[in-house]
Amino acid sequence: MSVLASFLLASALAVAPPPPTLPAPALPPPAQETLLEIPPELRHLLQQRVVRRSQSEPERLQRLVHLMFDSDGLALQYGASDTHSVAESFATRRINCLSFTLMFVALARQVGLTARAQEVGQALAWYEHDGLGYSYGHVNVQVRMDGRVVTVDLDSSVLVDRRGPRTIPDTRLFAHYYNNRATELMAVGDNAQARAYFVQALRVDPKLVDAWNNLGLLEAREGALNAAAADYTQALMLDPQYASAMSNAFNLYRRMGDDARASQMLVRLQQVRVRDPFHQYTLGMEAERNGDYASAIRDYNSAIGLYPDAHQFHFALARVAFLSGNSALADRELRLARSLGPPGDQQRYQAKLESLQRLRQANRQ
Repeated sequence: MSVLASFLLASALAVAPPPPTLPAPALPPPAQETLLEIPPELRHLLQQRVVRRSQSEPERLQRLVHLMFDSDGLALQYGASDTHSVAESFATRRINCLSFTLMFVALARQVGLTARAQEVGQALAWYEHDGLGYSYGHVNVQVRMDGRVVTVDLDSSVLVDRRGPRTIPDTRLFAHYYNNRATELMAVGDNAQARAYFVQALRVDPKLVDAWNNLGLLEAREGALNAAAADYTQALMLDPQYASAMSNAFNLYRRMGDDARASQMLVRLQQVRVRDPFHQYTLGMEAERNGDYASAIRDYNSAIGLYPDAHQFHFALARVAFLSGNSALADRELRLARSLGPPGDQQRYQAKLESLQRLRQANRQ
């Protein structure tokens, strides 16, 4: 009897399904005080390559830039999803605008420069993944030296807000770090870890609108629709003009079958978008991709009317004007783009302008 019982028990155990694999618990995000820590080897490099070889603040700034990017220095490489602490950036040699800002602020202070992070209120920088739109802000560095202010930016091509950048405390920069990491984790499906980072971002700075908006995306992805709605509501309480949260809330209300709130949010969104040069520019890009140059010219003109100093807008209008055969408009807009753009872009626009002039002369012959 005991043998049979043992056999039956063994048989039952043999055919029983394995226990479900539980997701690994989320690890706590790194502490704030670790994000700006400089590894000893990097401190030594700073002492050897920057401090000992430079006397003035401008020279230290220049040597610091060379150390970070030259092939005989750190040779840092850009990666959109490479949000790292200073130590991680040093180990991987990869950065994005957030990692760059963390690293440059830390290293500049280490060599005696007065450096603070700057936040751009709105930037034309976003992407989609799995049908979700992730909103990205932009940060760079302000350095004060010799009675003047210098902005150091990893990406001069980013189209920034009309209001310009504003300096922020380190805690705000840390909140951006946690929010960035959370969106990267959400993009690869690690929702539990992403939530831990969103929670940390909002613990550090409860007024970080991007974090509320992106947390709403996470809640919606997981089916917690009421929680997502509350997150979007909080984002819009902090910034009533925040178009990304309006767009996400509109889609959420439609998903919930709440047509009344969806209609109200759509009206609010349209009122904001008609005054938003970034949205008008995006409409122009879409029309241009579709070969609808007349609509693209109209939309780019609308963007310029709202933000006349954006050299990217003028260059886009010049491009579609040329494609549509309006060489006079293309010539004028290229000149404006060249006059408004930074030195690197001025050279590029000058080359485009000269190519356009050569083509016009060839057509006249």
